[in-house]
Amino acid sequence: MDLVRLDKYLWAIRLYKSRNDATEACKGNKVHVNGTAAKPSKMIKAGDVLAVRKGAVTFTYRAKALIENRIGAKLVPDYAENLTPQTELDKLQAPAETFFVRRDRGAGRPTKRDRRIMDEMWDNLSYSAEDFPDDTEF
Repeated sequence: MDLVRLDKYLWAIRLYKSRNDATEACKGNKVHVNGTAAKPSKMIKAGDVLAVRKGAVTFTYRAKALIENRIGAKLVPDYAENLTPQTELDKLQAPAETFFVRRDRGAGRPTKRDRRIMDEMWDNLSYSAEDFPDDTEF
């Protein structure tokens, strides 16, 4: 097997639960092959480098061998080498820096004034070493 469709390969190595999900990711420019955006029908070969963006993280893989049928998770390293840098993997552990402003049920969408107040609250949030006592453990 010299070439295989990109969407089939992504599904086969278990990056996506369905081939349709892999196709949609390709159409949404979330998959790059050797640095260029790729369509789902792109034919890949062994040695190609795939960059797959899922959320805030861009996973990088090298196709070691080609496959068209879905395989078990334990066999994936035989077909794809994970090249994802540690800095990208650290994004998985990062806490979501969000806060919620409580709105009463039925209050509708925030008005322009409400939005300004929320933006001001967000801008005033800051964390520094002085905010925490020396004995605080993280």
